[in-house]
Amino acid sequence: MSVVTKEPEKNWTLVRPMLVIRTAREYDAAVERMNALLDEIGANEKHPLYDLLDTLGTLIYAYEEEHYAIPDVSGVDMLKFLMDEHGLTQSDLAEVGSQGVVSEALNGKRELNVRQIRALAKRFHVSPAMFV
Repeated sequence: MSVVTKEPEKNWTLVRPMLVIRTAREYDAAVERMNALLDEIGANEKHPLYDLLDTLGTLIYAYEEEHYAIPDVSGVDMLKFLMDEHGLTQSDLAEVGSQGVVSEALNGKRELNVRQIRALAKRFHVSPAMFV
């Protein structure tokens, strides 16, 4: 065994659970560990475990992309989904415009403008990109 592999092998049993995500159970443990690290580290890039947090985030993202990929949906479909989730009707979205304007947007007869998208993003606490 070479020196290059000897040192990592010695510590791998301790590190492996933090860096291998192949099952749902390992994924759940990784998310829990990442949340704990976030609570402790926050955005402090000088913290000694910041690189672990960064690596863990990358591994979790890769697992999610493979196992929980979110299908592409249109902005209108996202708006319909959010309205349904929040039990809203077209007339509840006064920040977009009149009920007629909302109806036209939902039926694809009108594009949402920047002001409307910003208002919807603020209302639903999501990125404006959700409606583009």
